[in-house]
Amino acid sequence: MYRIVTVCTGNICRSPMAEIMLTQAFEEAGLGGEVLVDSAGTTGWESGNPIDERAAAKLTELGLASEAHRARQFDPGWYAERDLILALDVDHYEDLKLEAPDAESRGRVRMLREFDPSAAGTPVSELGIYDPWYGDRADFEATWQMIHDAVPGIVQYVQDELARRRASR
Repeated sequence: MYRIVTVCTGNICRSPMAEIMLTQAFEEAGLGGEVLVDSAGTTGWESGNPIDERAAAKLTELGLASEAHRARQFDPGWYAERDLILALDVDHYEDLKLEAPDAESRGRVRMLREFDPSAAGTPVSELGIYDPWYGDRADFEATWQMIHDAVPGIVQYVQDELARRRASR
């Protein structure tokens, strides 16, 4: 099983949107049985809370269910358990890199938008998805669009990784 975790601050807006969107994309690519996506926050501020209503509304509009989501904090044990740790903003990326126990774990931490072809060559410092929690519907639309643009690249990356794993057996 290839495991991915998406990470934002409180795990109620950006990271659950990315989790749910990626889960759907892997299902559509026929990889639902090989790839597991979950999400977490760098903080425990929102632990136990449901997804933000505005994020849920955007996902519902797309036919994606989010009612089961409950926020949780990133567990340091996941560095060893996840193949890909996707940070949604620069501060999450920096925190995750800093807290990683070793070089191999740091190598698993990537910015989600690194996988957006239109962002190729953009410095990591400019790949963040700002927190829509402070905004309105337009901010959630922008968040959805940035995640959406990166999803195909993530799916392709994981397909390539799975092919490499199969070839090395």
